[in-house]
Order: sequence, then C-alpha cells, then structure tokens
Amino acid sequence: MDLVARVNRFPRPGETLKGTDFDRVPGGKGANQAVAASRLGGDVSFFGLVGQDGFGQELLENLNENGVDTESMQTRDCSTGLAMIQVDNSGENQIVIIPGANGKVDEEYVDSYIEAILDTDVLLLQLEIPFKTTSYLLDRLNEAEGSSPVVILDPAPARELSELTLSAVDYLIPNREEAEQLIAGEERRNLESEILNRGVRGLVITKGEEGSSFISREERFEVPGFSVEVADTTGAGDAFAGAFAVEQSRENNMRRCLEFANATGAIAASRDGAQPSLPRRNQVINLSDKLS
Repeated sequence: MDLVARVNRFPRPGETLKGTDFDRVPGGKGANQAVAASRLGGDVSFFGLVGQDGFGQELLENLNENGVDTESMQTRDCSTGLAMIQVDNSGENQIVIIPGANGKVDEEYVDSYIEAILDTDVLLLQLEIPFKTTSYLLDRLNEAEGSSPVVILDPAPARELSELTLSAVDYLIPNREEAEQLIAGEERRNLESEILNRGVRGLVITKGEEGSSFISREERFEVPGFSVEVADTTGAGDAFAGAFAVEQSRENNMRRCLEFANATGAIAASRDGAQPSLPRRNQVINLSDKLS
C-alpha cells in the first residue's frame, strides 16, 4: 500500500515541513505492473504474498477489480508491504519501502507454484521480494526442461546482479540510474557487454521523457519518448514494464514495443498516483498516434 504525502519540496535531514495533501493508494512494483498489463489487455496472474491485515485484503480486492487473477496469492501473519512516498511540486518522488509480507516470499512458495509460473507466456519480475528468492526462481527457470516463458527482469530496487543467473533473463529493463548499479567496479565501464555476455538477450534502458534504448548483440537503437506535463513520476517505470511485458506477448517488432511502453509511461507520469495513473490500451494508442 502506498502512503503518499504531497510536499512543496523534500525536507532536509532533521527538518520538519508541512505537507499539502495525503492519500492511500494501492501500490507495490509487482502489483503496479500487473494492473498496468491487465489494463493494457493482458491476461494476468499475480504471484506473491500479502499480510493478514486490512491493507492485504484491500489490495487483493483491488487486483481482482482490475482483472488480475490472484488465485496463486497467499497471506502471511504479518503486515502487508508498505511504501512511504513523498512527491514534490515538480512531480519527483522519494520512497521508503517496508517489505512486510513481500519479505516472506521464499523458495518454498516458488516450489509450490513453479508449474504455474512455467506455464506463463511472459514472466515479469522485480526485486521487491528477497533477492535470494529471485535468484532461486531464475535458477529453476534456467534448469527447466521444455518451453519456458519470456523472462523480463525490472532490477528495482537497484542493486548489483552478480549473484543472479542472468542466462534465464531475456530482457533486463533498468532505468538510467539503476543501470549504473547493475555491475560492480571496473566492469561497469563495459556494462552492456557484461550484461549481454551473461546471457541476456536484450538490455532496455528507460530514460523518462527522452524515451528508451535497446541493446542486443545484433542491434542497438533509441526510441524517442513523449513530452507530457509531469504530475507524478511514481509508477511510471512500472507502467513501462507492464506495457513492455504485454507487447512481448503480442508484438515481434521491438521498436513498436518500446514506443508503446514509452507512451504508457508518459501517460502515467502525467497523472497522480501509481495505479490510478495507469492507462487503458486505447489511451496509449491515441497518444502514440497523436504524437508520433
């Protein structure tokens, strides 16, 4: 659950400021991405945990209302994950995450649902569950026999990925700031080649209103973004990720896929909140047609 405070500017350490507004909004990177994909026409199932509290029940109901299948979700006797968010007058944000039930997604949970996970066409992952659980899941995917889903990893919250089996990842989709933290030390100067050498098919770097970059062994190109009046960047990256995942199940043309994802992220940034800002498919198509 996102607890969102509006402020004129961010406080300095030790400083107390009056906020201008407060809201409680369903959030979480995984849930934001699932709702984004569902609103864009995807057939979406969610894997994860919530707490046995009012927030958890509210979030499950919200996912169901947005067409997301929650049959694989479980509850734990703890708090639901929380995000404490400040948004300033320019639309920029600062976020503190309290994992709650998200921190209890473990190897046993993965094993319980691995067959359902392998049965998906596209699997979208991020790092708001324990890193060792994500690592374990990627190992299971890498060892799986037969067909497996297209795996997209949004490496946020940002950290080094040295322990992950990236050969199980098809597309890595960091923003510019996150990309700088994926690889340690001197190897960072050769970020693109280091990532591709570990088996990733394509690296997508998101750049806000500047658009996105695609890098693979075969090609590299830039896809321009869309200029909008920014209201709140919270959730814009999740909107991009959800759109990218949906288009991977529909679209073989990577340029068109990234243009659609760029437009989705732009619309989300032009609206307040995370999930409330996520657009429908026709709205994204209309923006692409209008500004392309």
